[in-house]
Amino acid sequence: MKFECFLGRRRTARLFHSVLLLIFLHTAVHGRRKSRDGRNPQPRRTQPSPTYRDRAEATESFSLDFTAVEENMDNFMTQVKNLAQSLYPCSAQKLDYDMKLHFLENTSVTCNDGTPAGYYLKESKGSRRWLIFLEGGWYCFNKENCDSRYETMRRLMSSTQWPLTKTGTGILSPQPEENPHWWNANMVLIPYCSSDVWSGASARTDRSDYAFMGSLIIKEVVKDLLAKGLDNAKVLLLAGSSAGGTGVLLNVDQVAEQLVELGHTGVQVRGLSDSGWFLDNKQYRCTDCIDTISCAPTEAIKRGIQYWGGVVPERCKQAHEGEEWNCFFGYRVYPTLKSPVFVVQWLFDEAQLTVDNIHLTGQPVQEGQWRYIQNLGNELRNTLKDVPAMFAPACLSHEVITRNYWIDIQVKGTSLPRALHCWDRSLHNNSKNNKAPPRGCPVHLIDSCPWPHCNPTCPTIRDQFTGQEMNVIQFLMHMGFDVQKMAQQQGMDPSQLLGMLSSGS
Repeated sequence: MKFECFLGRRRTARLFHSVLLLIFLHTAVHGRRKSRDGRNPQPRRTQPSPTYRDRAEATESFSLDFTAVEENMDNFMTQVKNLAQSLYPCSAQKLDYDMKLHFLENTSVTCNDGTPAGYYLKESKGSRRWLIFLEGGWYCFNKENCDSRYETMRRLMSSTQWPLTKTGTGILSPQPEENPHWWNANMVLIPYCSSDVWSGASARTDRSDYAFMGSLIIKEVVKDLLAKGLDNAKVLLLAGSSAGGTGVLLNVDQVAEQLVELGHTGVQVRGLSDSGWFLDNKQYRCTDCIDTISCAPTEAIKRGIQYWGGVVPERCKQAHEGEEWNCFFGYRVYPTLKSPVFVVQWLFDEAQLTVDNIHLTGQPVQEGQWRYIQNLGNELRNTLKDVPAMFAPACLSHEVITRNYWIDIQVKGTSLPRALHCWDRSLHNNSKNNKAPPRGCPVHLIDSCPWPHCNPTCPTIRDQFTGQEMNVIQFLMHMGFDVQKMAQQQGMDPSQLLGMLSSGS
């Protein structure tokens, strides 16, 4: 093992020196060319061979940008060191990939039960990119269901059971193979312990059993992080899933305004909302508003915003004065936001179907339920059509950006990490007054096929009773899908339709 580590260190050193030499040569040549005529040269381009071109188009490419290297050498060298270390197990053993728990310096900002709120942080020295992730986990909207939540899901209302470290996955992963674009950012995860969709601003009192301080927790985390390097950030991506995804929509402008007020005008604040774009639609079957699951989305939020002392973005509040609950629904709050936001939303979101009283049990769904599910997909498409940056697969699922399979999901041949990379590039270009998006780099991606899981890259579904994996056809049959009838509606033979489903067409 010692000999292998010795060889690994020698190889790593050679790699590192080679990259240094490459940068030196590039800088020298670049400087010499520039000094000849006083301007940047236009690089000569050669046409790739057909074989190479086909291979390049079939895989995603994240090329090295030497412009960025010249502008931020320290950051680039940090990435090279990390890459070199990750190439060999003996070097990788020395890396600490875990995010570590920090409690807020302002102890008056707390979880529901008065215990200290906090965050997990993995610093990436030299990187000027920060990712702050808001955790999800539903909510409660009155004393009765908050009491029940405290008994059954205490970690979502208290910090007493939080571990000292967490390992990031998906977009929070420090591993390039799992997180190709954001792996080297400073990673922050804020645990959800306020049960208020990150909107509350009310402390615990003698008359109130719980504090609801989600909005204030975000503010305090940002304040604490300024002393840990956020003050030198170039980009801050506020991301979140489920209730955290809605929390992004409610707080992204607040974070941007907070940094400006504190004098940090150079930080570009952006949002990434995953599975938080809920509809205030009519339930499939109306039920009494007893708990979060049975209550209609609008009624639950109307009660919750009063109970939490919830706050919403100022522009949305003005647009819906007296009915601020509207701001918890993506298609209503999004048009009022100033900060750029990328929306990730399954067209057949399991949480949305749950609150709409569509419960996918072992029995095939009825025809009315099937129509309702299809209509839900159409409604979501309509609310997303004017969102310029979004990724909406036709899948039955919930949350994705922190799943380790998030790199496998595609819409029209483009993966989610690739779409986010394209979005970053488009924002960078726009900041340089270049309004044209990068060619061949789509950021508005939505499936057009009409059924749940008609996209072949959807996450695997398992039968709830047998645990067996189901392919697309098995799943649709399980859902009560009538092949003969649907083929007739589409004007094709049943065998042709089955072939299209199998291939994901």
